[in-house]
Amino acid sequence: MTRKELVVSALENGTVLDHIPADNVYRALDLLNLKNIANQITIGINLNSKAQGRKGIIKIEDKFFEDEELNKLALIAPQATVNVIRDFKVVEKKKLSMPKEVVGIAKCRNPKCVTNHQPIQTRFATIEKDNNISLLCHFCEKSTDIKHAF
Repeated sequence: MTRKELVVSALENGTVLDHIPADNVYRALDLLNLKNIANQITIGINLNSKAQGRKGIIKIEDKFFEDEELNKLALIAPQATVNVIRDFKVVEKKKLSMPKEVVGIAKCRNPKCVTNHQPIQTRFATIEKDNNISLLCHFCEKSTDIKHAF
């Protein structure tokens, strides 16, 4: 006898971020400023995934994002899917787009960059090459690998 059950409970209203690489779930919480909100959040890490092996999922009750906010997630989880839920039904599925510019959420790995010594908000251009993502600093023009930017 096989039993099918939900590993994570259903959401009445809110947003489901699915197919996040399991090792990037906490980074996703940081990127989307979810750590200190009052909304109920359900987090699943190392869930089985046919496509990824292991994945993460984040469900946020009564939270709906602007596309610009969500696209930050593409930096660490380009294959992630976004489902908007209303009355327990998926009413919209969104694909992420890589932002052209990243402001204030990453840090430059160049120790001499002005952003590491002055109260200046960081600013990067996004560069995609051979399925790798890097950030080009607006101030010192040094490239930072995405893994070292957060």
